[in-house]
Amino acid sequence: MVSGEYALAVIDIGMTNKKVAVYDSGLRPLDAQYRSFPPKMVNGLETHDLEAMEEWFINVLKSFAARYPVRAIAVSAHGATFVCVGKDGKPALPCVYYTHEPGEDFYRRFYELFGDARELQARTGTPAFKALINPAKGIFFAREQFGEDFKNAAAVLPYPQYWGFRFTGKTGVESTYMGNHTYLWDQIDNDFSTVARKLEIASLMPDKLYKSWDILGTVSAEFAARTGLPADTTVTMGIHDSNAAILLHFAQKGERGFILNSTGTWCVIMNPVEKYGFAPEELGKVVFFNISAFGTRIKTAIFLGGQEFETWSGLFMKLYGRTDIPGWDEELYRRILKEKQLFLLPELTPGSGQFPSSKARIVVNGKDYFYGSADSCSASYTELFATLRISLVMQSITALERIGIEKGYDVYTEGGFRKDESYNRLLASALADNKVYLTNIAEASALGAAMTAKMALTGKSLKDLAGDFEIGYQEIGKNDIPELFSYRKAWMTEVEK
Repeated sequence: MVSGEYALAVIDIGMTNKKVAVYDSGLRPLDAQYRSFPPKMVNGLETHDLEAMEEWFINVLKSFAARYPVRAIAVSAHGATFVCVGKDGKPALPCVYYTHEPGEDFYRRFYELFGDARELQARTGTPAFKALINPAKGIFFAREQFGEDFKNAAAVLPYPQYWGFRFTGKTGVESTYMGNHTYLWDQIDNDFSTVARKLEIASLMPDKLYKSWDILGTVSAEFAARTGLPADTTVTMGIHDSNAAILLHFAQKGERGFILNSTGTWCVIMNPVEKYGFAPEELGKVVFFNISAFGTRIKTAIFLGGQEFETWSGLFMKLYGRTDIPGWDEELYRRILKEKQLFLLPELTPGSGQFPSSKARIVVNGKDYFYGSADSCSASYTELFATLRISLVMQSITALERIGIEKGYDVYTEGGFRKDESYNRLLASALADNKVYLTNIAEASALGAAMTAKMALTGKSLKDLAGDFEIGYQEIGKNDIPELFSYRKAWMTEVEK
């Protein structure tokens, strides 16, 4: 066990932004640096620039090691990414972005080879995402594109564990990443899935799931020399970012009875549940099961809410030559909801979200205006922004229902939408049987990862860390807006057209 003062380093890898942060022994933030990396183009494909990222991680850790007594490192990373490693310990082939769209023929071949999509969902907890958001699809795509290189792969590692391997030279896998819509883990048998075996990668991955705070190893001699970190610096197994964020609430609120509404590019809505399993009508829907850091199940639904807000609002600003974002106007929202003549519908990324068959468009008085023709619709700037927020709330409600929200469950909203008064008022008003709170956690995934580092270093439990930090839970007042419910019926009718 560690003695004396120490610091904890966190590498928090988002799809867009990368962060290296330092926390003290009381989980208080000390320092952080941020950077984004453009994709490295390989054969016309966007791939992660792993070499440039590693160089930056090392340089930042070196500067932090000179100023802070760093004794442990934890990695938190976005989902859907695996790295194939060669015998030399370096990537054997490019790591393709999960946003790549391989086309319908690819999906047909995938499910012909690996099994019926609904049956796979029932066994692995994984829905049939488009693009390469199911990592098994990403690995299959890489095997097809880089066949000779793939033959040289000595290990296939989840993204956080790839970085842990680069830091320690040791391999491992843990529950939160393997259980995150990968198709690779059978959640009933608690073993590698038939997909992993047919892909012939089960033998290339460690065969035991560890917990996120288990120790992968200490830094290698080379990594210690390049960073200036002590040779006994602990590296944890790593964790999936959404599962890192929910750890804070597990510590403060227990393991069940609440739902986390984590908003960002992806809105990830998570309900810790007691049992695994789908109702028949849920199969084929974008609802799935994460495996928590405790090995328990978290029923989850996601949609690209942040991306939709940024993309549509950018278009509105361009069309109207404005840069302001309209605020809450109750009279305007009531009018739109009552009239039911103006709708904004998902999905800007085809095949994603809660309505994968829906075509993104604005509907004005029964007429469709798709993204490229939105400039000809008659709605005003403020009406368009209001309708965008309403659409995000409609999607949130559907996601909440699909993961089994129950009467009395609290809903905790964090991330980018915390600052959107209109979204929060509407969501709280729509959930008559639930309290909705905003949290004051700005960097939840990084803090959650820091908690795993402290647990690894000290042997303390998650509950033991509850006193190290506080979460402000600000309840959102409800407005009496009965028009929300009739509008939703009309909105759903438009989605299904």
